[in-house]
Amino acid sequence: METFLITAYILMWPLITLTVLAVLARGVVKDYRAARKSGNTVV
Repeated sequence: METFLITAYILMWPLITLTVLAVLARGVVKDYRAARKSGNTVV
């Protein structure tokens, strides 16, 4: 049982990282599209 818990704990972090990366990427794409639509640059 202890091995299962350690394995689950270790495998949880890539999923959390992937979720955070997806949220950040979605925000960047949304800002990029809004900037292009209004004629501005992102930077």
